[in-house]
Amino acid sequence: MAGAIASRMSFSSLKRKQPKTFTVRIATMDAEMEFSCEVKWKGKDLFDLVCRTLGLRETWFFGLQYTIKDTVAWLKMDKKVLDHDVPTEEPVTFHFLAKFYPENAEEELVQEITQHLFFLQYGDYDPNVHKRGFLAQEELLPKRVINLYQMTPEMWEERITAWYAEHRGRARDEAEMEYLKIAQDLEMYGVNYFAIRNKKGTELLLGVDALGLHIYDPDNRLTPKISFPWNEIRNISYSDKEFTIKPLDKKIDVFKFNSSKLRVNKLILQLCIGNHDLFMRRRKADSLEVQQMKAQAREEKARKQMERQRLAREKQMREEAERKRDELERRLMQLKEEATMANEALMRSEETADLLAEKAQITEEEAKLLAQKAAEAEQEMQRIKATAIRTEEEKRLMEQKVLEAEMLALKMAEESERRAKEADQLKQDLQEARESERRAKQKLLEITSKSSYTQSMNSSTTALPTDLPSFNLISESVSFDFKDTDMKRLSMEIEKEKVEYMEKSKHLQEQLNELKTEIEALKLKERETALDILHNENASRGNSKHNTIKKLTLQSTKSRVAFFEEL
Repeated sequence: MAGAIASRMSFSSLKRKQPKTFTVRIATMDAEMEFSCEVKWKGKDLFDLVCRTLGLRETWFFGLQYTIKDTVAWLKMDKKVLDHDVPTEEPVTFHFLAKFYPENAEEELVQEITQHLFFLQYGDYDPNVHKRGFLAQEELLPKRVINLYQMTPEMWEERITAWYAEHRGRARDEAEMEYLKIAQDLEMYGVNYFAIRNKKGTELLLGVDALGLHIYDPDNRLTPKISFPWNEIRNISYSDKEFTIKPLDKKIDVFKFNSSKLRVNKLILQLCIGNHDLFMRRRKADSLEVQQMKAQAREEKARKQMERQRLAREKQMREEAERKRDELERRLMQLKEEATMANEALMRSEETADLLAEKAQITEEEAKLLAQKAAEAEQEMQRIKATAIRTEEEKRLMEQKVLEAEMLALKMAEESERRAKEADQLKQDLQEARESERRAKQKLLEITSKSSYTQSMNSSTTALPTDLPSFNLISESVSFDFKDTDMKRLSMEIEKEKVEYMEKSKHLQEQLNELKTEIEALKLKERETALDILHNENASRGNSKHNTIKKLTLQSTKSRVAFFEEL
């Protein structure tokens, strides 16, 4: 009895010790993951687990987002996951997204995974794979952009494919960074917009981004009317729906605005605090952790560069070997065709020589026969002359016969001479035919010797790629010992690569300008939106996002606060 009670008590204590869990689904920008989380976990526990799974160390740019009542919200790190206003159905879904954006992606994004999460990759161009029509299922451009130009899908594909092929071989991280550099210069990049009202009740838009707070006209989200950099702001707070901004200069009065919902105020405050912290961090010396990450990133970049160079050399050697093999195979086929043609020519020459020899023999026999007849005619003429003719009639007849015999002899002599000349010509043709036959045999002998030499060369060349290093990077381990000499060489490599990268970037910008100019003539002006028109106006005036904000902050903070109050 006591044993049974003790057993039940032990089982009950075991059940109490087992933590309760719930399932969470995390959707990144290109994948989904599921985790089993403990009920007591805070937002930081879940966020750290996701970052560890992704191998991400630059965690400060990201957050876990969810939607509640048509409003986006971010998971708080110091609050239990289930204490947030999240759906109760499992799995509870969060989106792992960029919450804060860098001012300069090239300088701030250290890890490759960080770059990749800001931009999803496409593979390298391969003409055997990326054939006509391969972009039909890809949504590379928004439909609004496609409809803005008088271009068919085939025309878009032709231009995109041409550029894709031209930049073949470019590393993925380089391509992604070029994309981010273009994106970060767009007016709406990294800006979160919120509807607000100033104290006069004027409807405005508040923009929160990496540089500060910006005030926009609701009809123009591209060009702010006023800007307040983070280094001019001392404190931000809200009470109910009213937000209070305290400038760094205490002599300047605070300014206030109202938002639409209390929940929105919480989101604005989160974004302001996070962006302000990152803004100040950028203007200080890098922490030890960031320094280590940058050093590791440089070493990793150098290692990958050396690996890419090695693979490029192997690829070049393999392609060169394949090119030589193809060339030898082509040459072998050409020699085989020449041998076939020479053999056929030889056979024709032999047949021609036989025919000419036979014809020459017949002609010679005919000439002999004609000469014999001519001789007989001459003998007959002499016999007739020697014969005495007694009567005039016989004499006349005899003279006629003599004349006919002379004409026949003359004709026979001419025919004999012609036949003799023809026989001589046939003999000459026969000699030429035999000389052609001799040359054909010599050519065939030369082709046969070349063919055997080419086959031996072909076999040795074809075997060349098998001696090259394998492309299997899984089984091969590469280790690097960065000594002083290695570091100097590494620094030189990095500097050289940087110069090459800047040249590529400049060339890419020139190509982009050429493409814009090329397709501008095909733009349908009547389909431009108000934002398209505003963007074109800014571009024509040379107004970029950064110089616009710089111009707005030339005025004193006090005058900008007063301007905001009077909007």
